[in-house]
Amino acid sequence: MAKDLINVGLIGYKFMGKAHSFGFVNAPMMFPDIKAKPVLKAIVGRDEPAVREAMEQYGWQSFETDYKKLIARDDIDLVDIATGNNVHAEIAIAAAEAGKDIFCEKPLAMNVPEARQMLDAVEKAGVKHMVNFNYRAVPAVALAKKMIDDGMIGRIFHWRSVYLQDWIIDPDFPLVWRLQKDIAGSGSLGDLAAHSIDLANWLVGDIDEVSSNLTTFIKKRPKLAETTGGLSAKGGADLGDVTVDDAIIALTKFKNGAIGTIEATRFAAGNRNGNRFEINGDKGSIRFNVERLNELEYFNREDPDAYQGWRTISVTEGIHPYVQGWWPAGHIIGWGETFVHQVVNLMNALADNEMPTPNFRDGLKVQTVLEAIEKSAESGRWEKVVSE
Repeated sequence: MAKDLINVGLIGYKFMGKAHSFGFVNAPMMFPDIKAKPVLKAIVGRDEPAVREAMEQYGWQSFETDYKKLIARDDIDLVDIATGNNVHAEIAIAAAEAGKDIFCEKPLAMNVPEARQMLDAVEKAGVKHMVNFNYRAVPAVALAKKMIDDGMIGRIFHWRSVYLQDWIIDPDFPLVWRLQKDIAGSGSLGDLAAHSIDLANWLVGDIDEVSSNLTTFIKKRPKLAETTGGLSAKGGADLGDVTVDDAIIALTKFKNGAIGTIEATRFAAGNRNGNRFEINGDKGSIRFNVERLNELEYFNREDPDAYQGWRTISVTEGIHPYVQGWWPAGHIIGWGETFVHQVVNLMNALADNEMPTPNFRDGLKVQTVLEAIEKSAESGRWEKVVSE
């Protein structure tokens, strides 16, 4: 039943927990017409002193050290999963069986079977579900979607994307959880390329076939000297095996006839968070770079020859997607605001008793592409994406 207030329980309090908290805190302030307001009921973490501190810092009303206690609480409507990838499935399935709506970080699962189990669980329980592909909620990307749907670049020929980071080039950087397959599932593939795949599916159409290469440049790293696993983690003297990819490159064929490339790496020096794409059609092209988040570039082949050229659209006007909730024109917003937009979308869908997007079905669709990329890297052949 639709509600005006949604009691939220957040599982995970570090990087993504902080980002999700930012979204919940700011959504009702910046978007006063939000249809249901999130109530920050409880945050969960295994380290009691740390999660207590996060509770106080982020504005949550209470904390738990066991996610099962959170799910069992009668005062929780929505379970938000911002944990390591290896526990997404068990938490989501338990939450669904308890009748809770679910918001889950990407990638949805460790593999396709897990993702299917998660989708089956939420559909059987009849609960609402959303996966946090937050780049859909960048105003410039949402504008790109509208322009494509309005036919402004015509028939699409090419998708070209890179997601470039550089934070593990140093061989002495320690073996954090994101470099361990049993926790992360994959490396740059699931962490970075999953975003590119979701955007490709959303903006261009479903990916049908892939040919790929996965590479691990540094195969051993210092084991963690402390429990933290963030960018400032410290390593000890002992070495451990890196069991995920450092970089991936994939060729793609889309069901609609378009072709594309997807590259993701954590070894591109000088790129802190270089999530970029370009789409080419018979009427024009669009390109985007998240490090210039408030801009969308557009080329129109139908402009007179004398005036053709790339134009930069400053996506900061009140008529642009999401921007009406923020500042006057030209006052830019940042990456964290995408979480605010996701929360607004989620709360509005829950208030209207509608399924939010992107949801677990979109997450499974991405997971099938991730699986095909891994399979192609092993076989050395083109591999079909198995329909979800």
